[in-house]
Amino acid sequence: VQPFGLKFSLITEGKMADNDILLGGTGNEQVLLNAGMANRHGLITGATGTGKTVTLQVLAESFSRLGVPVFTADVKGDLSGLAGAGKPHPKIDERLQFIGIEEHAFEASPTVLWDVYGDKGHPVRTTVSEMGPTLLSNLLELNETQEGVMQVAFSVADDEGLLLLDLKDLRSMLNWVADNAAELGRSYGRVSRASVNAILRRLLVLEEAGGEVFFGEPAIRIEHLMQTVCSGRGVISILDATTLYHSPRIYATFLLWLLSELMEELPELGDADLPRLVFFFDEAHLLFSSAPKALLRKITQVVRLIRSKGVGVFFISQYPNDVPDEVIGQLGNRIQHALRAFTPRDRKALKAAAETFRENPAFDTEEVIGQLGVGEALISTLDRKGVPSVVQRTLMSPPRSQFGPISAERRDELVGRSPLKGAYEQKIDRESAYEMLQKREAELAEKRELAAEEEARIKAEQKRRQQEAKTKRAPRKRNSSRQSVGETLAKSIARTIGSSLGRQILRGILGSISGRR
Repeated sequence: VQPFGLKFSLITEGKMADNDILLGGTGNEQVLLNAGMANRHGLITGATGTGKTVTLQVLAESFSRLGVPVFTADVKGDLSGLAGAGKPHPKIDERLQFIGIEEHAFEASPTVLWDVYGDKGHPVRTTVSEMGPTLLSNLLELNETQEGVMQVAFSVADDEGLLLLDLKDLRSMLNWVADNAAELGRSYGRVSRASVNAILRRLLVLEEAGGEVFFGEPAIRIEHLMQTVCSGRGVISILDATTLYHSPRIYATFLLWLLSELMEELPELGDADLPRLVFFFDEAHLLFSSAPKALLRKITQVVRLIRSKGVGVFFISQYPNDVPDEVIGQLGNRIQHALRAFTPRDRKALKAAAETFRENPAFDTEEVIGQLGVGEALISTLDRKGVPSVVQRTLMSPPRSQFGPISAERRDELVGRSPLKGAYEQKIDRESAYEMLQKREAELAEKRELAAEEEARIKAEQKRRQQEAKTKRAPRKRNSSRQSVGETLAKSIARTIGSSLGRQILRGILGSISGRR
């Protein structure tokens, strides 16, 4: 059976520019994506098994050939096939002929493999300080009051220049804030021990879910995700998420943190012939399904602003309405695979998907979405002026790389000869908030002990004078302006807390570190 039930026909040769990506063909013409419009972002949707992963694979290797680095999470394990060369097959030959592809060299793409747990790639970590209070509160599912306490803990740490590298540091910081709540309240607001205890319990849950391996040093460096090889091809960074996906909140928060880091660290680029990096966010519904409204507003802001940094973001999910309208309105390139309307939700999603396209008078978009076969898609991309094209029913191009995952031996070989080998494998635990607060607490304990001794000496002296005064004359009133030893100690602690503003850490939209002053 021929694709679409059509006979092979003469393809109208597309006038491909140097930065065009061939997505597929309609039987009459080739469908292209202008890579210069990738920073207008994109959306890939469709039911399970309809070809989303292969489409992502084609896009990733195509951007790589143009010299654009790519980051993608590999939820199913199939995307590791980008590191292997594909093989000829009669069905592939048939598809190439239908689309009008004359040259299709099977080849592997340059890849770097990552894994939060360090089993299937280089370990991926960040520090608590770099993630920031907003994303960490979302990760821990804190309520508004608890998030306020988290903000106070980070504010004190930032003002003091105390680095929170791992969960041990954060736990120490929270306890220190609770122990010194009375003094901190004058500058930062009230902090209750009950709220701190609730956060500590959530940290315990995170640790039991394996979240502690995610925090620490060395933290991943953004420039290691934006590399090219000697041939000029962009490196594809593949995060193995087959295990991480079982902790969906950690998965979604990590990818969102990466986006925020790119937003804060990269300089402005504006419109360019090619993006700096293309970022694929698979299973995007995990990001939006549980995010509070305040966080959604910030996510929308990041998606809008990161375009000027030269970063293109493609969200991948089953249904278009998995992505909020505020975000979907910023996604200029659309690839819609088949949806089957078995349930009321399916019918609603199918209708919503059809309404997002620029209508093609040749067919009914809503009807065709339900008729698409595996490997077919409805596509609308932005032209060089940023105008959406009329939706086209397209047979997608096959990838040049391998279908399915690479072998464990091939994976070990790639990690073993990676230029980043040894950069992240050994975890470092340098002096940070935990050690510094221990020292500070020891110093404060010594001050409290000296203060108590001084208070006792003063009271004894006052008592002796009172005894003497009984036999001589009434005692003079104490000078009300003189501070007690307790008052002096409280002010000393307050000065210690707020004396390091010169080292204050500044934060961006989603709370990640944006610079220091």
